[in-house]
Amino acid sequence: IPALAESWSLVNNLTWEFKLRKGVKFHDGSELTAEDIAWSMDRPSTIIGSPGKFDVYTKGILNKTIIDAQTIRFTTREPYPLMLADLTSVYIVSKKATTGISSDDFSSGKGMVGTGPYKFVRYQRDDRIELDRNDSYWGKKPAWSKVTMRFIPTGSTRLAALLAGDVQAIENVPTPDLEKVRSDASISLYSKVSHRLIYLYPDTKRDQSPFVTDKDGKPLAKNPLQDQRVRAALSMAINRDAIRDRVMEGLSEPTNNLVPKTLFGNNPALKVVKYDPEGAKKLLAAAGYPNGFGLTLHTPNNRYVNDEKIAQTIAQMFSRIGVVTKIEGLPMSVYSARGAKGEYSLGLLGWGAQTGEASSPLRALLACDNPAKGLGGFNWLKYCNPKMDELLQKALNTVDDKARLPLLQEAGALAINDGGLIPIHQQVTTWAAKKGIAYIPRTDERTHAFEFIPQ
Repeated sequence: IPALAESWSLVNNLTWEFKLRKGVKFHDGSELTAEDIAWSMDRPSTIIGSPGKFDVYTKGILNKTIIDAQTIRFTTREPYPLMLADLTSVYIVSKKATTGISSDDFSSGKGMVGTGPYKFVRYQRDDRIELDRNDSYWGKKPAWSKVTMRFIPTGSTRLAALLAGDVQAIENVPTPDLEKVRSDASISLYSKVSHRLIYLYPDTKRDQSPFVTDKDGKPLAKNPLQDQRVRAALSMAINRDAIRDRVMEGLSEPTNNLVPKTLFGNNPALKVVKYDPEGAKKLLAAAGYPNGFGLTLHTPNNRYVNDEKIAQTIAQMFSRIGVVTKIEGLPMSVYSARGAKGEYSLGLLGWGAQTGEASSPLRALLACDNPAKGLGGFNWLKYCNPKMDELLQKALNTVDDKARLPLLQEAGALAINDGGLIPIHQQVTTWAAKKGIAYIPRTDERTHAFEFIPQ
C-alpha cells in the first residue's frame, strides 16, 4: 500500500474497500487477484506455533468479501485506524502456489512465489540466497539482473569480504571498525536511526522468579522485580550515554520512549532517565533491599548490534548498586524459544515498530496477554496494566489522529513509568558499499537488493 493496492476507501466506520493494481503477475506467471489477498490474510491464523505472530495484524478483520477479481472489502469488528499500517506487514502470496504447502516449504524456498522485483532461484541454508530479476515486475525494473545475498554472521568476516571484493555491500558494519570504513576512499558508509528499540523486560508477574536470588545465590521468597521502585532503580543505574559512546561507538540514540522522535506516538515529555546510581541505591533501600540481591540477565548474542556487550555493560552497572548480575548469552533461536516460555527473570530484546507508530510495541510487548485480540504476542513475562490496556484500546478504536495521539502517548508513559519495560536506546543501522553503489538507508533496517543503486 500503495503498491499491489492501487486505491482504497473507507466505505463506513467498519468497512474498507481495496482496488488492486491490474496486470500484476506472480513469479509463476499467474495473475494477482482478490482471492490471493483473502488467502494471504487468512493464512497467518492457521500456522500453529508460528514465531512470526503475523496474526496480530489480521485479528481486527471480521470478514473478507471479494467483490470482483480486482476488488476486496474487509469488515472489522470495531473502528480500525491501523488497517493500512497493519496490512503492509502481511506479505501477499499466491493461493495457487501455496495451497497445501508447509512452513518448511516457505523456509526452503518452495513457497516463495511473490510479486516483487526479484524471483527466488536457490537457497543454501546458512550460506546464501540467489535471486533473478523479475522482468514481469509491474513497477520500476531493478538495476541488477542477478543478486546473491550471503549470510555472514560475524561482523569482522563480513567487512573483510567487502574489503576483498567478495561482496559489494554489507549491513551492520562492526562498530570497532567504523573509523576504518570512514577513512577508506573505496567504501561509502550509510547510517540511520532505526525503529528498533533495545530494551529490558522484567518479570513483574510471578511472586518468585527463577533467576532472582539473594547475594548467596539462594532463591528469594519474594520477587523484587514486582516492586516498581526496584524497576525504577534498575533504569536509573543504566548509563545510556556511556553505552552509546563506549559500546556502540556512537551508533545508538538513548531513549525513554517506545518509538523514535520521527514516529507517531513518541512522547516528548518522556526524557532519557538520568544516570543516578546513588538515587538507585536509595530506591532499592526504600523497597526493602538495602543490600541488593542477585539476578541473571538473559540476552541474545547474535541478533542485535553488540547485544551481549550491551548486556555485559548493564550487568556491571547493576552490580555497582548492589544488584549482582550474571549474564547468559544465547543464540537468538534458543533465546526466543526459551523466552516465549517465560523462562527468564530479566531479558534484553529489541523491537522494530513495523506499523510506524507506538501502537506496535504497546500491542505486542506491553498489552495484557490476549491472543484472541492479537495482544501481548511478545509480552513473554506477562506484564499487565489494565489502565494502560484501557488507553490502548481507546487508541486502537479512535480514527482521528489528533484524538489518538495523546491516548498512545499516555499509554506509553504509563507503561514506561511503571517499568513494564526499560528502554535503553534506538539502534542505529549501518550499511557499507563499494564506491559506485549507493543505498538509501531505511528506518526499518531492511536491506533490499532493488534499493542498491549504481552511481
